[in-house]
Amino acid sequence: MAKESSTCWDPRGLLSPPDSLHQITPGAWCNSHLRKAGTQIDNIEEDFRNGLKLMLLLEVISGERLPKPDKGKMRFHKIANVNKALDFICSKGVKLVSIGAEEIVDGNAKMTLGMIWTIILRFAIQDISVEETSAKEGLLLWCQRKTAPYRNVNVQNFHISWKDGLALCALIHRHRPDLIDYAKLRKDDPIGNLNTAFEVAEKFLDIPKMLDAEDIVNTPKPDEKAIMTYVSCFYHAFAGAEQAETAANRICKVLAVNQENEKLMEEYEKLASELLEWIRRTTPWLENRAAEQTMRAMQQKLEDFRDYRRIHKPPRVQEKCQLEINFNTLQTKLRLSNRPAFMPSEGKMVSDIANAWKGLEQVEKGYEEWLLTEIRRLERLDHLAEKFKQKCSMHESWTGGKEDLLSQKDFESASLMEIRALMRKHEAFESDLAAHQDRVEQIAAIAQELNELDYHDAATVNARCQGICDQWDNLGTLTQKRRDALERVEKLWETIDQLYLEFAKRAAPFNNWMDGAMEDLQDMFIVHSIEEIQVKHLVPLRDQMLQEEVARQQANERLRRQFAAQANIIGPWIQTKMEEISHVSVDIAGSLEEQMNSLKQYEQNIINYKSNIDKLEGDHQLSQESLIFDNKHTNYTMEHVRVGWEQLLTTIARTINEVENQILTRDAKGISQEQLNEFRASFNHFDRKRNGMMDPDDFRACLISMGYDLGEVEFARIMTLVDANNTGVVTFQAFIDFMTRETAETDTAEQVMASFKILASDKNYITVDELRRELPPDQAEYCISRMTRYIGADGSTGALDYISFSSALYGESDL
Repeated sequence: MAKESSTCWDPRGLLSPPDSLHQITPGAWCNSHLRKAGTQIDNIEEDFRNGLKLMLLLEVISGERLPKPDKGKMRFHKIANVNKALDFICSKGVKLVSIGAEEIVDGNAKMTLGMIWTIILRFAIQDISVEETSAKEGLLLWCQRKTAPYRNVNVQNFHISWKDGLALCALIHRHRPDLIDYAKLRKDDPIGNLNTAFEVAEKFLDIPKMLDAEDIVNTPKPDEKAIMTYVSCFYHAFAGAEQAETAANRICKVLAVNQENEKLMEEYEKLASELLEWIRRTTPWLENRAAEQTMRAMQQKLEDFRDYRRIHKPPRVQEKCQLEINFNTLQTKLRLSNRPAFMPSEGKMVSDIANAWKGLEQVEKGYEEWLLTEIRRLERLDHLAEKFKQKCSMHESWTGGKEDLLSQKDFESASLMEIRALMRKHEAFESDLAAHQDRVEQIAAIAQELNELDYHDAATVNARCQGICDQWDNLGTLTQKRRDALERVEKLWETIDQLYLEFAKRAAPFNNWMDGAMEDLQDMFIVHSIEEIQVKHLVPLRDQMLQEEVARQQANERLRRQFAAQANIIGPWIQTKMEEISHVSVDIAGSLEEQMNSLKQYEQNIINYKSNIDKLEGDHQLSQESLIFDNKHTNYTMEHVRVGWEQLLTTIARTINEVENQILTRDAKGISQEQLNEFRASFNHFDRKRNGMMDPDDFRACLISMGYDLGEVEFARIMTLVDANNTGVVTFQAFIDFMTRETAETDTAEQVMASFKILASDKNYITVDELRRELPPDQAEYCISRMTRYIGADGSTGALDYISFSSALYGESDL
């Protein structure tokens, strides 16, 4: 309502009575109030002369008692009564100039009409105010708002805007659509429209007909005071509806807050469930340590893990960050709207998700370490398996046919000299056999190592190794048997040779020549130089392999340096940005909006930097494909960079959210920038670790420094407010919330109950029809779906309990 102001009425001034006040039928206006007291007037100039009905009129319209009137009929009694009425008018801030009781008592029409206009202006119009405007402006604004949706209606003033009657009909239809069919009205029928409005207002709204339709239509500019007086009756007639609208608006506002909060709760629950389910599905995959049998298969596992880190995990990191942001924003909004803190479903607290995420990253780290270890093992196995095959092939090539040769009976028909030649050849073979013993032992050692390293084709290796060992034992046995046979035959021939000794001596030259020839011939067949020849061919092959290995190691070194050059730039860049963001968030020099702008710029710079991380990932992949697992040129591993990058993204998002919540708190609680700076300065002073959080002891010291007298019980109570999740720290947002907790003007359950009571026409329950009539459809259905049945004795069928519903809005509930 507008403040009471002093109104001066002077018949010669600007607030003179309407030129067409006779058109208003002021008697009708007066009678609309006097009949509430069981009386009326017939002639305005005559019936107010004794002052009695004038005093009664003022009592009815003001709701106050005037002094007791004089009962006498003498002139001075009448003047006394009129003066009492005029004094009452003056007591309401109205200064009457050039008007006295005598003019009224004498029946001065102009003065009497002027007095009535003063009463109308003060008691019917002056108290009208919309958004702190003056009475006239407030009434005009009210009319504009009510008629805005109607076609052919454009209320700009209190004269020509009302000539066609549509504005009056729109006012009635807006509040009582059952009384007028607005769609059937025509702009070219102003007299019909005006009379319709007058008749409906008088019959159904108890607003007497104060104007004449023909006079309004035929007057170029109807008197605005006359129109304003009549329209003010509609304002007062619909005051109850205005009260209901205000109540409905309050309820809608409260319900909108609850609906938004519920939506955030549902989104949190949904996102938390999806994230926890993803962690539940992913963890067993990362815990699986079943090794593949081939290097190719293990490298595919590594590639799958890369896809997980580059493609599948980053969105989940963002979801986790968004989940924490949503939770913090929701708690801030709940605190600001005087609602209890949100408690997620069991197992879906932020701490539960953090623990699940920590477990995921632990198995993730173990999985990557296992992958790299397994790839190194397979690399070693492939090398050993190839070495085993080479040595086996060489050995098997050498032993090929040896068993058949050792099993020959060629000595049975040989002469003594042939036997001795066979003996020399056999001795040479024995030397060669002894030389191959080391290779057989190497083959066995490699086979054993392959078994110890769990080589996938260990059965084939063992079978081949066993075959070689069995063959080797057999060769040893055959060699010994042949030596025994050769020695036995040699002894036999030596005995025979004694018998031919004399003959031999005589034939010595010939025999010597024959023996030499035979020896030379035999040596051609027993030389073991084939391997020596092969060695000569292997030397250039070995040299080529060494050159290839040198080239591979040089390429690996280039990859190491290439990765290190980038990592040594990216790692410090991430650390620098983390520190800069921390400084922005604690900077008390700028406003929250300036902090927000700075943080948004940092966020964009970080997003733009992503291509550098992607390039480093590509170089890391090349290194892994080349089986490079160490890099002496940098202390930053890809894992370090990944973790740092994820922390940077999370930190900037969290910091932006913290500033957003501070803005929410500031705007909701009317905190000035200076107050915020003071809060920040106090917080920073006691944030001894410079991590944006205070330990309980530091928080206690901070409160004491600000004048709080804290006992153990009181401090424990405060800690439950600022650390509802029992994290053991106090954030700046929680600190601000506590410092401003009592300053905000918030709706209460009692206010909402009172608003529902208005909509329910003072009943203790409300009906479905009332909810649907007074509230927007979605909010009406929201209430209907959540309100319980009213069980009071005064209830009716379908009655709903708005009192318990209002309490639940602000208490621990599922709403």
